[in-house]
Order: sequence, then C-alpha cells, then structure tokens
Amino acid sequence: MSTEVEESIETVRVGPPSGRTPRFVVAALVAARNAWRQLTSMRTALVLLFLLAVAAIPGSILPQHSVNAEAVTKFGADHPDLAPVLARLWGFDVYSSPWFAAIYLLLFTSLIGCITPRLAEHARALRTPPPDAPRRLERLPQSAELAVADEAAARAVLKGWRTVRRERPDGTVTLAAEKGYLKEAGNLLFHSSLLVILIGVGIGAQWGWHANRLVVVGPDQAFCNTLQQYDEYGLGPQVGPADLADFCLELTDFQAEYRENGSPISFTAAAAVTDSQGRHLGDHTFSVNHPLRLSGANVYLLGNGYAPVLRYTDAKGVTQETVAPFPFTDATRTSQGVAMFPDANGGDKSAQIGFDGTYLPTRDKAPYLVSDFPLERNPVLVLTAYRGDLGLDAGITGSVYELDKRQIETGRLKRYGEAKLLRKGETWTLPDGSKLEFVGTRQWITVSIRHDPGEQIVLVGVILLLVGLPLSLYGRRRRVWLKLHPDGTAQAGGLPRTEYPGFEDEFTSLVERWRR
Repeated sequence: MSTEVEESIETVRVGPPSGRTPRFVVAALVAARNAWRQLTSMRTALVLLFLLAVAAIPGSILPQHSVNAEAVTKFGADHPDLAPVLARLWGFDVYSSPWFAAIYLLLFTSLIGCITPRLAEHARALRTPPPDAPRRLERLPQSAELAVADEAAARAVLKGWRTVRRERPDGTVTLAAEKGYLKEAGNLLFHSSLLVILIGVGIGAQWGWHANRLVVVGPDQAFCNTLQQYDEYGLGPQVGPADLADFCLELTDFQAEYRENGSPISFTAAAAVTDSQGRHLGDHTFSVNHPLRLSGANVYLLGNGYAPVLRYTDAKGVTQETVAPFPFTDATRTSQGVAMFPDANGGDKSAQIGFDGTYLPTRDKAPYLVSDFPLERNPVLVLTAYRGDLGLDAGITGSVYELDKRQIETGRLKRYGEAKLLRKGETWTLPDGSKLEFVGTRQWITVSIRHDPGEQIVLVGVILLLVGLPLSLYGRRRRVWLKLHPDGTAQAGGLPRTEYPGFEDEFTSLVERWRR
C-alpha cells in the first residue's frame, strides 16, 4: 500500500490533522456568514421595516392596555369569545409583545450591519479625488468640443464642484469635477434616522412608564402619583415604584363644547398640582391635543363623562353619600353605571343596597333610553334598586361599573322595588323607608399619565429622517471632465453616476457657459 493511501486512511480514523479547522466548524462559520450577509442586506432591512409597519396595525385597530384600559374591558365585554384569543396573542399589548420585539431587534441589527459598511465606503469616497479624464471623452454619454481652452473660465463655471487639476507630460491639462455626494449622505442619514428612532423607542420601553386613572372634579377625588392610586399601570423593566415623579393632581374644572348636532368642539380640563408634602406647584389647563407637561411625566386627556352624586339615608337615619362615575355608551353621553352602599343598614351583608341605572344629560320625554344631547340641558337619572349581598367581599375581580351578576343569578342580590326616574334634587323613598336623593352631578375625565425618556431621541430621529429623505430622493451624483490641449482647443465630457434624466441639460448648460 502506498504511503499517500496510508496517510489518507489514518486521517479518516483519527480525524483532521492538527492545525486544521474541522469541517463542521467551517460549515457553521459559512452558514453564519451567509446569514449575516442576508440579514444586513438592504432588501432584508426593507422587508423588516415593512413587517414592523404591518405588526403595528393591530395596535392601531385594537384597544391597548397602555392607552385605554377601559376600552380593552369594553371590547372584552362586547366580544367574549374573541377577546381571550387576542389576549393570548398579545393583541391588547402589541408594542410589548415578544413577536413585535423580535421584529424590532432584527431590524435594529439589520440597520447597523447595513449602515456601517456603507458609511465607511462613503467616507472613503469623500477622501478619494475624482478620477482622471478618460482617454476618449467622445465615448461618454455626454461630450462636446470647444474651440478655445480657458482654464480660468472652466474653474469659474465649475464653482461648487469638487475639482482636481492634473497635468500630463504632453502639456495637456485635465480638470476632473464631481458633484452629488449629498445623495448618498442623505441616504445614510435617512437609514441612520430609523436607527435613532429605534434607539429612542427602546429607551422609552426600558425606562418609561404609563398609568391610567379616572378623575372626578373635586378635592375629595384628588390623587397622587403612586401605583396604588391608578386604575391601570405599566412600568418599564428598569423602572421601580420609587422612580415615579413626585406630584399630586386635583381636577378643579372641566369644560366641554359641542355643536348643535352633537359633534364636539373642544374639551378643556383645569387641574391644581401639588407635591406629596402639600406644596402647591401651580394651576394648569390641558386639552386633548395639548397635554399637561410636568417634571417627569405628561398628563393626557382621553375621555370624559358625568358622575351622579347620590345621598342614601337608611331606615335608621344613617346617611351616606357617593360620587359614582357613569361610563358613557354613545356620543350623546348616554351613561350607565352603578352606585353601591355596602355599609347601609349597619353593615349587614344581607341588607346592602346597590343601584343600577342610566344617566341621560338631556331628555325631555319617554322612552328614557338615550340622551338627545351631550351637555346637561334636562338631565334624567333612571335607577333600579337592589338589596342583598353585593359580593364585594367575595375576593373575585369584577367591574366597578356594574353589579355582580353572579349575586343576582344566585338570588343573594334581589331587585328591590320598581325602577325610578329622578331629576336633580328629587328624593326616592324605598319600601323599607330608606331614601335616596339625587344631589347632582360632577364631571369626570380619564387621563393617561406617561413618562418616555426616549421621546426627545425619537424627535431627533424624525428630524433627521425629514432632512435625509429629500436628499436621497433628489440628489444626483455626476462627473464632468475637461481636457485643455496645448494647441488651445478643449474637450468636455460628462457621466451621471446615477439615473439622472436632467443631466443632458445640465451638461449642455455647462458647455455653453464655458464657450461664453
């Protein structure tokens, strides 16, 4: 057996010779290189950008917990079969979902891998002088002959172009000029702006927080910026309860304007801001498109409605008063809600009182089902009384805007008398001698309180995008050359580096100026 064959057999038995990379490692490295090239290609970046836009569509169509938790609850009530499926797919938390984050991170990586080599290449192109004139200028897309060679005139015409002068051994002088580097600069600026926006969004997701709350007008309904006082909240991974800004907010007034057809004109809220020590920090107004900007948080106005004020006096003469926000169900502010008095009748669970009803800001005649106008012109409150165990101590999560249907179905909570229509100031006497007075109403609003440390970075990214996009679209890179021969004649030639339909006219204009 020959020596070469023996060496081959030995290699198969003991593996690759020392110092050589195993084949599976080479294959893995090749696969990784090809995957990286594919990920960092411009085509992949555009596909990922398109996927990110598509992935954001559910966040625009479906209500989101981070924006309006009440709308999510209402959607769940209206679509009891679909809502659990969407919740499992992160349909109500699209922007914090794993699949959205995966597209976001892949796009981030793709943009970095795409921009970095192009940026280095553009920097080299800026340092590299325009190449010398070709031997035969007449073969270029644009060329011309000049009878007189005037270098000073040529340099004056090429003002604003990057020009390099060269002199050949035969005495011929060439001028090479180039223009249009802003196209690639704008292209890089545009793609870099997307990277800046992604960084800003990422910072906001990590160090930002949001919370929602329903606030009623009045000092007794004021709240402070603590998690315990919010209806819904979400903290970034890097944010703790102690990191929240120190402020308290009291809604002092709310004004709404409507046209006669019921369409809204404006909503304006007034608030008094203090710190947790009670020190007054100022009085402010804010509206739908003009949030209240505080140190460390912004307060956005979302919705508004009415909260009936009800005073209940039980058979023993003990009086309780509650302010019950009624969520609206249509554009005319027809509102439905409940008012509960769990401490009525000495706190006896079997004798608790609750009222389920509808509030109509404007209604003149029966049937009292919907309001005629959003403002209070002839307000009507229609209530139904229930007596029994309200189920508040059962430990089961439920809506604060409706009575526990389980208690009603099991008979622990029973209807108590007939429904009653009340106007402001009227009193309803129940069968046991207790009384309910419709004192009046207060306005309520829902606010979204948010802190996003990345919003300034996103703003910078958007500005860069708006600057880079027109440069990348309308910038045109092109080159022109001029040969000045010793005999006094000259030749000119031009070449567009990118598609440029107007280059012929520009070149003709340059030649005419040279000739003059």
